[in-house]
Amino acid sequence: MMDQFDDALSRLQSKLELESDWDIVYLAVFFIFIGMILLLFILVLIRCCCCFCCEDEKVNTHIRLN
Repeated sequence: MMDQFDDALSRLQSKLELESDWDIVYLAVFFIFIGMILLLFILVLIRCCCCFCCEDEKVNTHIRLN
């Protein structure tokens, strides 16, 4: 029973290991890409929230020169 458990655990570890340096590079690029998308999404949410909150408080400050 313990041998089967060790065998299954070793197979699982071998599947999780990265094969080469290129795998690490691809994984890093993938996480950077996902991080940038999340950052842009958060910035859009902040921009939308600030626009809706401040829209009521805006005062017409345009001065017309004749």
